Amino acid sequence: MRYGGIEAGGTKFVLGIGQGPDRIEHRTEIPTLGPAETLAAALDWLKGRGEIAALGIASFGPVDLDPVSPTWGYITNTTKPGWSHTNLARAFGAALGVRIGFDTDVNGAAIAEAKWGAAEGCASSVYLTVGTGIGGGAVVNGQALHGAGHPEMGHIRVVRHPDDRDFAGICAFHGDCCEGLASGPAILARYGASLSALLGDHPAHEMIAWYLAQLTHNVQAVLAPERIVMGGGVMKTPGLLDRVRAAATSMANGYFEQSPQHIIVGPGLGDNAGLTGAFALAAHAAREPQ
Repeated sequence: MRYGGIEAGGTKFVLGIGQGPDRIEHRTEIPTLGPAETLAAALDWLKGRGEIAALGIASFGPVDLDPVSPTWGYITNTTKPGWSHTNLARAFGAALGVRIGFDTDVNGAAIAEAKWGAAEGCASSVYLTVGTGIGGGAVVNGQALHGAGHPEMGHIRVVRHPDDRDFAGICAFHGDCCEGLASGPAILARYGASLSALLGDHPAHEMIAWYLAQLTHNVQAVLAPERIVMGGGVMKTPGLLDRVRAAATSMANGYFEQSPQHIIVGPGLGDNAGLTGAFALAAHAAREPQ
């Protein structure tokens, strides 16, 4: 079957037609502008690619994942200006006449990395994305972890770095949560440049790694995953993954049975984790009983 996929990100929408990482027939990217123009452009592109069996949407959030909620498939109270209370899943389903698989963008990427990527073969894994925002998705036995809502790992509170006392943090809800201190926009607000643009000996590299290591430490302490996969634009900074591993290993101080040095890895699917996760969501929706 041919599936449609949308990785709805805060900066761009990645659209595709396919079945998995090795079977992507069509792929494109469009900028995330206002909801009306972005959704219209995505819909036009999808309609021009032929028939699909189902559509999977892996979206930035927060989102409503309750299947009996009247706002299932909506983005809820997001920090992305203009996007709160935007109807995604129901709107695409009505326009295309197909079933919709819907989850967060990080859950989509987590599912893909567990099925095809760096966490393949692991019974439990976590995918963390560090970019425009910070988020995390957990997969146990092939299923994304859901509760009353979905995990918001980027909004955990972290201990402030001794040299970072004066920066308030940029999260509109929590100020200095992990996302407020270590996301791409937080780095830009603090230093006036992206992390990758700063010299290798700039103190920002150690500081951001220290915050992200706290995130991985807390994830490992709470969920004990076999693998923690770290992706997103900020994680493409040369040397950052190794810095996070080293800082997390130091924080663990030998406590965990599995050393953070061994379980923290980069993505196996690169920039296609979210899109192929959307294909997996579509395939699941197509198989569900009516």
